[in-house]
Amino acid sequence: MVPLSHAHRHDGAPHDARPAHQRALAAALAVTLGFLGVEVIGGLLAGSLALLADAAHMATDAAGLGLALFAMRLAARSPTAARTFGWRRAEILAALGNGVLLGVVAVQVVIEALSRISEPRAVEGGLMLGVAIAGLAANAVAAWLLRHGRHAGLNLRAAFWHVAGDALGSLGAIAAALAMLAFDWRWADPAAAIAIAALVLFSAWRLVRESLDVLMEGTPAHVEIDAYVAAIRAVPGVVDVHDLHVWTLTSGYHAASAHVDVRPAADPHAVLHQLADLSERAFGIAHTTFQLELREPLLQIQSELRHESASASSSG
Repeated sequence: MVPLSHAHRHDGAPHDARPAHQRALAAALAVTLGFLGVEVIGGLLAGSLALLADAAHMATDAAGLGLALFAMRLAARSPTAARTFGWRRAEILAALGNGVLLGVVAVQVVIEALSRISEPRAVEGGLMLGVAIAGLAANAVAAWLLRHGRHAGLNLRAAFWHVAGDALGSLGAIAAALAMLAFDWRWADPAAAIAIAALVLFSAWRLVRESLDVLMEGTPAHVEIDAYVAAIRAVPGVVDVHDLHVWTLTSGYHAASAHVDVRPAADPHAVLHQLADLSERAFGIAHTTFQLELREPLLQIQSELRHESASASSSG
């Protein structure tokens, strides 16, 4: 058996897109921080839990956007001898932290809202409506700034869902304010807060689940292992594949390694090139490491016969 190794690597997200994503994050962070104080003051003056819930969510938005921006800059650092993959996983850790933070805030809002439903409090509907509309506009601007980045990775998707969830929260606050102004339904405020919290909790769960999948090095959702194995076996010169592993280093950057048995007459360089091209083109796996193993069937059979003969002689 003659082993041959090969590593084929590409960068994940295009580097020229990173500065644009960072600028979008910074702008969204500025918009969020700019309106946060307005919503807190408006919520306190109006006595609205829905506004305060949205303000709490907006505060986590600011923390989450800042964390995402920091993680992106950290992930852009070059690999070192101590960290051969660099800081790519920093973006996943940031997304996980954002998800946990969102979940904690959502649970706290639900607890407070449930206590208010039994004893509804008076709310200044007009002030609440005005602040909620302004909040919707601010969140819409932030979401628009991040619209392209939501497909670029889990970290940016986390940031986008922060502000998108907050925009939905502002819509809930607007609906609650209108209900109180039109029908004096005081329970609409805590009910809207619970609805906002439910949306936040759902997005938080998705972020935590996807982040943990990456950290546990699970197979990427878009890769069907059986199909990948079949495609590798179909490459000319390949006999079989074993010890196949596929995982995600960070959002949009996937890796694979495998031992591939090839025929003695196969051109190893051609096989390696086809395997790398197949992995990236058909399965989106940019970093691949294949170990080719050339097996001589006749020599292997002769070796096994000699081993059996030696065993029989020693036992006799």
